[in-house]
Amino acid sequence: MGKPVSGGAVVSALAVLTALAVGGCTVQPAGTDDAGARSPVRIQVSHPPSDDKPGATATPAPAPKKATPAPSPPPPVLWSRGDSGRDVRELQARLRQVAWLYDGPTGSYDDLTETAVKGFQGKRGLPRTGKTDTVTWQRLLRMTREPGQWELFLMGGQPAAYPDPRCLTGRVLCISKTSRTLRWMIDGRTVSTVAVRFGSQYTPTREGVFSVYWKSRHHVSTLYDSPMPYAMFFSGGQAVHYSSDFAARGYGGASHGCVNVRDETAIAAIFAEVSNGDKVVVHW
Repeated sequence: MGKPVSGGAVVSALAVLTALAVGGCTVQPAGTDDAGARSPVRIQVSHPPSDDKPGATATPAPAPKKATPAPSPPPPVLWSRGDSGRDVRELQARLRQVAWLYDGPTGSYDDLTETAVKGFQGKRGLPRTGKTDTVTWQRLLRMTREPGQWELFLMGGQPAAYPDPRCLTGRVLCISKTSRTLRWMIDGRTVSTVAVRFGSQYTPTREGVFSVYWKSRHHVSTLYDSPMPYAMFFSGGQAVHYSSDFAARGYGGASHGCVNVRDETAIAAIFAEVSNGDKVVVHW
């Protein structure tokens, strides 16, 4: 028979069991080391297999790259430097309306027009190409109005009016106030046409049938002390002549009654052909 268990041992055992129960743990079997003391149980934790090296962290897979959209093709170009015609004249007239062009309209897409288009484009965040493409043109159309005949031919170049019947015979300087043009005509055939400017409301150019009575190549006005090259006098002090002011300012100014011509080369050629006694017709 074994030795009887003392009351103290029973009490100690009960105290241990009570403490374990209160801590929420259960008694686990324990091994015994060489000294006979109980050793804690080692629990083996299994991990899912991994191809990574020990201690390495997994690298997330890269996100797929978004496809870059193809660039949009540039808008079609309507007009660019070197072009000419009525459409270019309208472009220039509209650029004048928004104060990007101060010369013209001339009908020729020159360096001044190209610079004006670049400025207009840059102000509105468009590519500064200097070429009028469809996007630039539509933006300009929304900001301007349809130019009238006066605006389109502010610097001349307007199609000449049909000749007055009095211009159809002989050698005639046929001058129209309606179209602001001068036709040099011989027997009903137009030899050349130039843009002209007339007198103001207070110094109007006379209308009617006259004749050239005096030509003065290097004339200077004694009344206004202003040059009047290639002057061909037809009525008192009124003459057809070249005007540098007309060439510079267009129809922003006026003469003192003379018929001003802005194309110096053209008026020089007409001056060389016209003779004293040739007819001059000023009409509407």
